[in-house]
Amino acid sequence: MLTAMALAQSVKSRALELGFDRVAIGSAGPPPHAADFERWLDSGRAGTMDYLAETREARLDPARLLPGCRSVIAVALNYARADEPEWRGVARYARSADYHDTMRPRLHALRDHVSAAAGAQSRASLDTSAVLERDLAAAAGLGWIGKNTNLITPGLGSYYFIGIVLTTAVLAADDPMPDRCGTCTACLDACPTAAFDAPYALDARRCIAYLTIEHRGPIAEEFHAPIGEWLFGCDVCQEVCPWNRHAPVARETAPATPPPPPEALVAMTDDEFRERFRGSPLKRARREGLARNAAIVLANRRRITP
Repeated sequence: MLTAMALAQSVKSRALELGFDRVAIGSAGPPPHAADFERWLDSGRAGTMDYLAETREARLDPARLLPGCRSVIAVALNYARADEPEWRGVARYARSADYHDTMRPRLHALRDHVSAAAGAQSRASLDTSAVLERDLAAAAGLGWIGKNTNLITPGLGSYYFIGIVLTTAVLAADDPMPDRCGTCTACLDACPTAAFDAPYALDARRCIAYLTIEHRGPIAEEFHAPIGEWLFGCDVCQEVCPWNRHAPVARETAPATPPPPPEALVAMTDDEFRERFRGSPLKRARREGLARNAAIVLANRRRITP
């Protein structure tokens, strides 16, 4: 068996070999902001994301997913893209093939590596698992949670996916990063729907990303104009963040085709939707949701056209 320090270095080297852009290691335990998460749920600010409340207990303790969990390996995969007019209105993370398909094989390979090297049990986790991955990653030192509630890493910014590997192995832990947002409030000031109650506090019910992706049914009229051209997701609070000014472009992106014009999305059938968005993150909104969003975008265009 390798020592905790040697094993940690082995894991980090393997993570970088697999194509991850950053890796950090922390001790397993309840997420630092578990109490804040519970208050957030209880306040109703999760909107209709009922799955968060249904898996509350598991999210509050990684050991519920992996009994005997001792360490957390957090990795980042950059998805930043250059300006692309053809993808106007689509959040950067959704401009490639589904990140679950991109991340999962690499996480499984990293899981297998630490399990074999340490003789341990390990479990890979994406956002489909009941894990507070952002909180665990911050505690491991992958970055700090910014005022816009995104994880921010110097030299990388916040345009990246987070992956987690839980393991029963004891690995040398990294130090958490200090909060380096300072007095900046650019993200809070720029939010089109005033979705931030305060720094570090997001009300999902007002967030364009939530409204255009997770929310089912009609969107309240008060949010139509602020949605503007956003068809799927929103990057505003990241676009104005100083830490993203020099964010590197992702080294590799799975090719994807931009969505058709809003006029076509409004009229798209279920079969056409399934065929067109197979393997795309945009399928998360479902046909009804994407057509709803497209109708709002079209109405906004008519509103500003002389």
